[in-house]
Amino acid sequence: MLKQILSRLPRKALKAEAGDLGRADAGTPRSGGGSPGSRPNSAKKTSLVFPTNAAVGVEPSAAFKDVPISEKLNLFVSKLNLCCTVFDFDDASRNSTEKDVKRQTLIELVDFVASGPPRFTEPVIAAMCKMCATNLFRVFPPNYRSSSLGGENDDDEPTFDPAWPHLQLVYDLLLKFVTSSCLDAKLAKKYIDHSFILRLLDLFDTEDPREREWLKTVLHRIYGKFMVHRPFIRKSISNVFYRFMFEAERNNGIAEMLEIFGSVISGFALPLKEEHKIFLWRALIPLHKPKSVGVYFQQLSYCVTQFIEKEPKLASSVIKGLLRVWPITNSQKEVLFLGELEEILEAINMVEFQKIMVPLFWRIGCCINSFHFQVAERALFLWNNDQIVNLIAHNRQVLIPVIFPAIERNAQSHWNQAVLNLTLNVRNMLSEMDDDLFLACHDQFKEEDNRISQEAKRRKEKWEHLEKEASLQPVTGNTAVLVTPFATSITC
Repeated sequence: MLKQILSRLPRKALKAEAGDLGRADAGTPRSGGGSPGSRPNSAKKTSLVFPTNAAVGVEPSAAFKDVPISEKLNLFVSKLNLCCTVFDFDDASRNSTEKDVKRQTLIELVDFVASGPPRFTEPVIAAMCKMCATNLFRVFPPNYRSSSLGGENDDDEPTFDPAWPHLQLVYDLLLKFVTSSCLDAKLAKKYIDHSFILRLLDLFDTEDPREREWLKTVLHRIYGKFMVHRPFIRKSISNVFYRFMFEAERNNGIAEMLEIFGSVISGFALPLKEEHKIFLWRALIPLHKPKSVGVYFQQLSYCVTQFIEKEPKLASSVIKGLLRVWPITNSQKEVLFLGELEEILEAINMVEFQKIMVPLFWRIGCCINSFHFQVAERALFLWNNDQIVNLIAHNRQVLIPVIFPAIERNAQSHWNQAVLNLTLNVRNMLSEMDDDLFLACHDQFKEEDNRISQEAKRRKEKWEHLEKEASLQPVTGNTAVLVTPFATSITC
């Protein structure tokens, strides 16, 4: 009875289905024995997010101009599946023919997307995301990543990925695909989802600067097209910054992410949301602390000034934050901080300036007295800015007494001639602002200097008296022994 039932099944239909599956699988090259240089089983992997959508009955080797319009998207999917094979570029001599075929296919795909194809369907979007994920998403080996010192050595040559001939075309294809008017964002958000974005962010740690530039452009376009993903992208980038500051202190893509945020901040609506202000306090200000801040400082400073241009009331709080993380023991960072302060002071209003002018100019005075001539020079260059001189002139009754001792000490004893000349110029400017106040500050400085000298003299005499008394006492038991005068007369 069982044999009779099985004999009635339509065998021709089963054979036809098997033939269709075979032709569909032909659109996805296998990376097994026929491609020894490719990543094993990379083309066979499927998932719920990126299912295999091979086009039926379309040869991937065909040209787009040779197929009717109704079959172009099927051919597009077949070529995408063909490009899912990943080759090993460490050995340039292996699979050279297959690599060239894949490169030519990627060029065809880029040209097709740029030519204004039919509207992309869901299977096309799925196949596109699958191909990009297969080629782009990879974990960098430990020795590859540990060789980066966070950008501390600017003289180090950048590392270039040997697979860049293919990677560049994949990035170009993804960029044109995302920006194409034929892509429906509502349909594509199912595949270009949170997981896809997080994997893109992981790639920013590559040492290849070319790849980071493409990632920056692609992520920015995704942010612009997929409005539903904007909060998630901002939050994810913030998390990368937090991990960089508080855990690893090493990430090659901080500058590029800040550059993305610079353009994002310029589009914030007013008044600023609390979420954006929290990002300023918790991410941008603490990003001034890492040792490698010089690598991304230009982009960081631009983001901060963008916030202040959006909402000038933030200027005083930003300066307070900078003073709190001021790099007292790092002269190179001090020069950078002084440059950023100048940009902020150019945009600050009088009310916000008056809130922070005393601690700010106390810190500037410390920089003027720095033994590192570049720090002192950069601090004195602030007086070349007309906006800053105007702020000082309007508040001279408070600021000249604060800054005068530093100026006078430099004029008397700084070792560098260039700093000395700049100090004398600033001294003359202060005298021209208010001569009476300048003379009063000068007299007060002399009195204070005399008082300090008298105190130092009395302290020295007291110690000499104590040393003399101690030297006359007999040494018995565990009595402390007087050390030599050379060790007790050290002055700071």
